[in-house]
Amino acid sequence: MTVEWTPRALKELARLDKTGQTRIRDAVESLAAGSLADVKRLRGIDPPEFRLRVGNWRVRFRIDPTTGTISILHVLKRDEAY
Repeated sequence: MTVEWTPRALKELARLDKTGQTRIRDAVESLAAGSLADVKRLRGIDPPEFRLRVGNWRVRFRIDPTTGTISILHVLKRDEAY
């Protein structure tokens, strides 16, 4: 799968320290490679969105099954993500 970052997600990622940025980028790359991750579908959102848990951070994303693209929408602290 390919990964696309929205401008907003890149801005949110840039606010983190280098260690946090690396952890999140590695987790997203692992997800795209097909490894198992702590992913859950968010309820009540259409089109469907998912969240990836990386420590105290949450990465919200959508998957386009026709193109095989993961669109990263947000990188937020746990208390801001929902």
